[in-house]
Amino acid sequence: MSERVIPLVDQRLAALAAQVPAHAAAPTGVLTDTLGRPLRDLRISVTDRCNFRCNYCMPKEVFDKDYPYLPHGALLSFEEITRLARLFLAHGVRKIRLTGGEPLLRKNLEELVAQLAQLRTVDGVAPDLTLTTNGSLLARKARALKDAGLSRVTVSLDGLDDAVFRRMNDVDFPVADVLAGIDAAQAAGLTQIKVNMVVKRGTNEHEILPMARHFRGTGTTLRFIEYMDVGATNGWRMDEVLPSAELIERLRAELPLVQLDPSSPGETAERWGYTNAAGHHDPALGEIGVISSVTQAFCRDCNRARLSTEGKLYLCLFATQGYDLRTLLRGGATDEAIASAIAPIWQQRSDRYSELRGSLPADESRGVRRVEMSYIGG
Repeated sequence: MSERVIPLVDQRLAALAAQVPAHAAAPTGVLTDTLGRPLRDLRISVTDRCNFRCNYCMPKEVFDKDYPYLPHGALLSFEEITRLARLFLAHGVRKIRLTGGEPLLRKNLEELVAQLAQLRTVDGVAPDLTLTTNGSLLARKARALKDAGLSRVTVSLDGLDDAVFRRMNDVDFPVADVLAGIDAAQAAGLTQIKVNMVVKRGTNEHEILPMARHFRGTGTTLRFIEYMDVGATNGWRMDEVLPSAELIERLRAELPLVQLDPSSPGETAERWGYTNAAGHHDPALGEIGVISSVTQAFCRDCNRARLSTEGKLYLCLFATQGYDLRTLLRGGATDEAIASAIAPIWQQRSDRYSELRGSLPADESRGVRRVEMSYIGG
């Protein structure tokens, strides 16, 4: 049986019940870490399973038929997820993203969406509720998700060439079915649809321009992601990273682009808009984004926390430890106690892995392993 590459919870916080202050303080709606970064975005993994075996995330050699996935009883229930989400909103979270694994593999996910859609931020508005999916089940789920209250959807798609796509997902899944899912999402009324393409030099870089041509002017925003050194199983090498600056130059050689301002603080993607004949951004043509966590770190604006499918809180995509909230949920802790336990975790946060990447020793030499992306979502 393959070894599960999930780090142990930091023993100092293994039992958060012991960390709850005697007099719980009510959330103020503003929670900042040691670098002054506010908590605004909560990413919730609803399953550690996926039906794809992309080699940059869940390589088949590790995630085989004998891989020990979490038992159902270990997963947070929809009610537990909703309870925690409500407490995070009280601390200032405004956006909730459902991830996986592949989140649409979680049975009746639209019921969770409906519960989360009823929550409110400290400003009294519904949270921005979105979901990241590989698109394989989106055609059959898009309408129910929209009706339940989902705001937006992001689809992972690493190329339009069917042979390339089948090779990258490594389960022989056809690209046409993912494109049908995107069409279904548009037909269901989901807006601001995004498509994420992980670019791996020597594997799918020739798909950059075809992808840009396909989605230009469709209302769907294509985002290119640098191949990242997440987890410990994807065999990451720096020479397989195509820097975003080089990618933009390739695009601009055929499709004129102009850089756009960020749409919100802490946004991970650098925005570029397609231009008209006068050289100005034409909204009808849309835009692309580049996510450059390897070559242009954006740690200083990172406002994201991640909740694993079994209730562990992670403060960075490259984290080596998580903090157990499920123990509190199932141990009878009050909302006030759980909220008071969450606050110091974020307030003590100093993570900025991507900014320090070049000066850090190899993880294996330090005897630690980063959490797998398939476990906490991208």
